[in-house]
Amino acid sequence: MVKTFRQMTADAEAQTNGITPQEAKARIEADPAVLFIDLLDLADRKALGQPEDVVPISAGMLALRADTEVSAHLRDSRLQDRNRPVITICGRGPLSAIGAQTLQDMGFTDVSYVVGGRAAWAEAGYPLVEPTD
Repeated sequence: MVKTFRQMTADAEAQTNGITPQEAKARIEADPAVLFIDLLDLADRKALGQPEDVVPISAGMLALRADTEVSAHLRDSRLQDRNRPVITICGRGPLSAIGAQTLQDMGFTDVSYVVGGRAAWAEAGYPLVEPTD
């Protein structure tokens, strides 16, 4: 069956844990093991800003970076523990839901995404900074 981005987003939102920016911020502050991933590419992060202390891994590279069977130079060591808590964020939320579902499908046990993305993050009063990478 062919799916649109909207349908893929709806499926991901139904199958993953969406949290508010406030919940995400509280989890990040309470647990230093939480990996907070920004799924936008550098150009979009430069245009929109990014949350502080976020790890940039573009949506297109997420599955590869989280794979435990590819060459070590392609993996991200921070994504090798399937029990590590992960929170994803994007511009407005849909891509972060799809990213969360990708990680969940890969065996991650504690994955959430920020509903409303960085727009909701900024609306909640949390700063966005200029990316350095």
